[in-house]
Amino acid sequence: MDQKGSVSSHQDTPVPRCSLGSSSGLRYGALVNSVSSLATLPSDKPPISKRRAYVAIAVLCYVNLLNYMERYTIAGVLSEIKDFFNISDSTAGLLQTVFICSFLLLAPLFGYLGDRYNRKYIMLCGLSVWLLTAAGSSFVTKSQFWLLVVLRALVGVGEASYSTVAPTIIGDLFSGGQRSVMICIFYIFIPVGSGLGYITGAGSAYLTGDWRWALKFTSILGLVGFVLMVFWCPNPPRGAAETHGDGVTGQSSYMEDVKYLLKNKSYVWSTLGVTSLAFLTGALAFWLPTFLARAHVTQGLRPSCTTGESCNSTDSYIFGAVTVATGILGGALGTTISRQLRDRFSHADPLICAVGMLGSVPCLFITIFVASSSIPVTYVFIFFGELLLSLNWAVLADILLYVVIPTRRATAEALQITVGHLLGDAGSPYLLGVISDAIRSFNPDTSDFHSLKYSLLLCPFIGILGGVFFLIATMYISEDKKAVQRLVEGVPPQHGPTPDSSVELSNKSNV
Repeated sequence: MDQKGSVSSHQDTPVPRCSLGSSSGLRYGALVNSVSSLATLPSDKPPISKRRAYVAIAVLCYVNLLNYMERYTIAGVLSEIKDFFNISDSTAGLLQTVFICSFLLLAPLFGYLGDRYNRKYIMLCGLSVWLLTAAGSSFVTKSQFWLLVVLRALVGVGEASYSTVAPTIIGDLFSGGQRSVMICIFYIFIPVGSGLGYITGAGSAYLTGDWRWALKFTSILGLVGFVLMVFWCPNPPRGAAETHGDGVTGQSSYMEDVKYLLKNKSYVWSTLGVTSLAFLTGALAFWLPTFLARAHVTQGLRPSCTTGESCNSTDSYIFGAVTVATGILGGALGTTISRQLRDRFSHADPLICAVGMLGSVPCLFITIFVASSSIPVTYVFIFFGELLLSLNWAVLADILLYVVIPTRRATAEALQITVGHLLGDAGSPYLLGVISDAIRSFNPDTSDFHSLKYSLLLCPFIGILGGVFFLIATMYISEDKKAVQRLVEGVPPQHGPTPDSSVELSNKSNV
């Protein structure tokens, strides 16, 4: 029988309690004198066996892979979709925007629920919505573009539940260096899934002659993931990894959680950095395959995609393969550098992220301007640019887990997702499409390639902005990390009535 984390109520069996709240007089970041340990003896049996934890990681990684495969399948067949519905660049970009908007709007709800209720059930409900709407998207007809837009928005509902909750489960299964490795593996599947989305999307469209089969394929794989999650994904107590299995539970309002996060400076600045990264990667992921296809046409290497003909998908295949390779290499490299430097330099993680963002900027400039003359050189700089950006994903997830207390991590994930997508990749594909259309409208003689080229110039400047945000985070990361360690390992005694906001030891077994 597994022990489950729970939200305390007045009906719970009394347990040893240490509270943090407004009445305790404890300020965020203040020195906490340890008088009542939240940790159990190291010899206590952990609630989740190592073997089951590793199986759970495998399942979570598989579903994460499918999430991003499905998300970027649309980008892999974007030319076919534009031809199928006869739509403009800005309208095509709207498909990704509505998906991201629903994703970010519901993330706070799932964050709230994820800090208080059974996280496994939350993910299963969300995954059910994802499966039904993704499958439904594969049956739209030429006159139903509006229906495809609606269904793409609903797909975001399911993915919001998973992306918000899954990292917090990993944080409760592992700690320290082992957690960093597992988070790295989990986040490597973001670029791997994105790359496979381009490949499977383009491949399915080529083999069947219908882009909609790409969505059917990911739906079938998603059903397998649903079954695996039912049987093999646990719901560990919150904070179990830090407290040797006991876990902690929280009693706080949503506004108290938000206030706590807003006072956490390293969380705030890293979230702004994540926002810049999301803007950049969202825009590039959606438009680069199309940009490369138009570059081939501009150089006279292939004819343009015309109505009634199957579009050449070579660029989606190659870009997908590059994304997979750079995702694996960048994620592993970022985590390795982090583990080597973290003990010597407490601010190493945000510094790695800053280097990744700023280092990608010259690669992006070269990519944009070289595409019209040399496709091979363009792919070389796309590789290095994506490699540098991929250093960040696993490191950023690790930062959030160690600067936020366990009972507020799902809320922290949710708010970071909301801000990151709202100001990042929710609008960047559509914005670049609008800029591209506006350039052609202002100068009708401008080709599709050059209008998209000029709109992509916005991306390097966003990369510089993100690098600055991460550099600012380096000034606060050390103290914020120490504050969380003090709060989890020991808190001051509670006097008077128990406040609404608390962190308490939870060693109850739930059926």
